[in-house]
Amino acid sequence: MKTSPISLLLPIFILLLFPFPIPLEASPHAHGDFLQCLSLHSPNSTSISQVIYTPNNSSFSSILDFSIRNLRFASPSTPKPLVIVTPVHESQIQATVYCCKTHGIQIRVRSGGHDYEGLSYVSESPFVVVDLINLRSITIDAENKTAWVQTGATIGELYYRIAEKSKTLSFPAGACPTVGVGGHFSGGGFGALFRKYGLAADNIIDARIINADGDVLDRECMGEDLFWAIRGGGGASFGIITAWKLNLVDVTSTVTVFTVDRTLEQNATMLVHQWQSIGHALPENLLIAIFVRKANSTVRASFISIFLGEVDELIPLVEERFPQLGLRKEDCTEMSYIESALYVAEFPIGEPIDVLLDRTPLTRNYFKAKSDFVNEPISETGLEGIWERFYEGEAETAELIFSPDGGKMEEISESAIPYPHRAGTLYKIQYLVYWEEEGIKASERYIDWIRRLYSYMTPYVSKSPRAAYLNYRDLDIGVNNKGNTSYEQASVWGTKYFKGNFQRLVQVKTMVDPGNFFRSEQSIPPFTSKERKSKSKRKSIL
Repeated sequence: MKTSPISLLLPIFILLLFPFPIPLEASPHAHGDFLQCLSLHSPNSTSISQVIYTPNNSSFSSILDFSIRNLRFASPSTPKPLVIVTPVHESQIQATVYCCKTHGIQIRVRSGGHDYEGLSYVSESPFVVVDLINLRSITIDAENKTAWVQTGATIGELYYRIAEKSKTLSFPAGACPTVGVGGHFSGGGFGALFRKYGLAADNIIDARIINADGDVLDRECMGEDLFWAIRGGGGASFGIITAWKLNLVDVTSTVTVFTVDRTLEQNATMLVHQWQSIGHALPENLLIAIFVRKANSTVRASFISIFLGEVDELIPLVEERFPQLGLRKEDCTEMSYIESALYVAEFPIGEPIDVLLDRTPLTRNYFKAKSDFVNEPISETGLEGIWERFYEGEAETAELIFSPDGGKMEEISESAIPYPHRAGTLYKIQYLVYWEEEGIKASERYIDWIRRLYSYMTPYVSKSPRAAYLNYRDLDIGVNNKGNTSYEQASVWGTKYFKGNFQRLVQVKTMVDPGNFFRSEQSIPPFTSKERKSKSKRKSIL
């Protein structure tokens, strides 16, 4: 990077402009050196000062807290960043990468803040948060069915902007409108259309990434290996992704939605058991997912559906494939596809669609999540064991989400992108438990509940490895060392997320970031020098 001219008084000016207490673990001059470096290596030192927040800025806490979704990581004892940078253009990210690397400061990247374990804004080492909230432009090319979306945009904003241009185009992404597209796309990206079109990551055709050297690369420049890795392998392991180019997909002008609730007394166990053999085999334009929650003194299974078509097409289809559900026409509502995005996000019918532009979190509470993939139907006895755990006190606000696979997901190779959970998967389970009580003891109690449920599920879910979904981040399944992490140790969690694709991800990481600059508790590690020598030795023998 080129150095801008600087006066002899600039170091003093920087310290006056950005004074703040230095964390005990940081070097005495870390903050001053870092901030001075930013001004030296930014095209305009005035503009960089306008997007920097330190703990002495009055708005520091509000900027940090705005995108924190899990209150487990918002306590006074949670490590706070030295600096928050909210860039408005890529050059400011380049300067931040350069200066963090130069001064040995970790970097965490946040787009929507939905990382379940807070890794996008928490680190035990001195760190800087690059919050991409200002990089949120969206350009829709309806004629060519493509879009460029910057990483700081939310799913809701993307859906809204597409709908502005076309009522029959959309993108296969998730249900929660406040999720940032950055982490969602780079981790895979489930949504209402994934059975018809695959994951969000399956429909990305280009990207812009800033690597550990501060270079801005598009698909052509980064090469196909890195482009493969960031679509489902977690972009934060490889660099800072600033924008994605998407293939938009066709949707019908009218869709039909329904929610059918059944309690245990209304044969919910039998219906869930039968759904396991039906949900993944339904036509790809029909999704029926199940939400399991406590309901007063019983357990309720809600069958929630979106169908790309009209109600008169849907009713006979469900009557043929899933007659036990007892679906009636009055259970169904026809609406536009963009309205269905609100419905799936559990907004009331009739809510104005501009609510999708609101970045304010729908909820802020304490929670813990886990995930599983199911390849064989769980017996009714096995399901009853799940329901029993919902009668425990900690499960009052817990929920399970069963999402069927099949359709397009069966047709895509396990190695097409890093996300490998394709053919043979019946459905995915997301486990969630929420609570409002403050304090470590409360957290331990609720987390213990979900861990016991997860342990109970062991015989019923995927094995060798017991798989998990990266976007439902779970540090229980394994973490890296604070320093160098071996391939073997990282494989403990890596093969659960990526199965056989993990080794290729490590190879890509070794190629593009051998110094492991972009790292976290569950980032892809490079091969250590010892491992590289061992691999080289084996090759020479062969």
